[in-house]
Amino acid sequence: MTNAPQLILASASPRRLALLQQVGLEPDHLLPADVDETPKKHETPRALALRLARAKAEAVRKTVDASEEMRDGVVLAADTVVGVGRRILPKAEVTDQALMCLSMLSGRGHRVFTGVAVAEPNGKLRTKLVETRVRFKRLSRQDMDDYIASGEWRGKAGGYAIQGLAGSFVVKLVGSYPAVVGLPLAETVNLLQSAGYPVHKSWASA
Repeated sequence: MTNAPQLILASASPRRLALLQQVGLEPDHLLPADVDETPKKHETPRALALRLARAKAEAVRKTVDASEEMRDGVVLAADTVVGVGRRILPKAEVTDQALMCLSMLSGRGHRVFTGVAVAEPNGKLRTKLVETRVRFKRLSRQDMDDYIASGEWRGKAGGYAIQGLAGSFVVKLVGSYPAVVGLPLAETVNLLQSAGYPVHKSWASA
């Protein structure tokens, strides 16, 4: 397809970029969204994931609309939230947060909500929320201490990265594995196709 619209990823996450590249999508621009990710009072994990995905897409859409080079592009944004019941686990930044998350997740199931939003040049915003259920084995204090020592948890929703060392903690997963990593691929591709983006344009030479 000629004159395909540009793809703008509203994220600095190397994991989301790698997932897009896995299905042959190479963003033309990486424009991380600067939005307040603080949950609202009584907000559920599900509602937060979708709200933040929308907010990121809308924030970057404003930037893109002001750029002659990018204004015809399609903006893709996502946010991942880990929840235990109605409780939202933080994106752990300090060891105390990581230990709290791992202690809560040990030996029990939790849900990972990933919201995806696609903002089109015409102002239309398409969204999708994907829910995945994950269960951890019972973690020993040694498991937790060793994982915290790895530093892999830093900045990760729920204090873990399923695609890394913490994959050894997972005994069951129902839903979308890439959504837990940060971007549900089937749903993202569907949203982009609905927005008129040629997601298969690179497949012929793959």
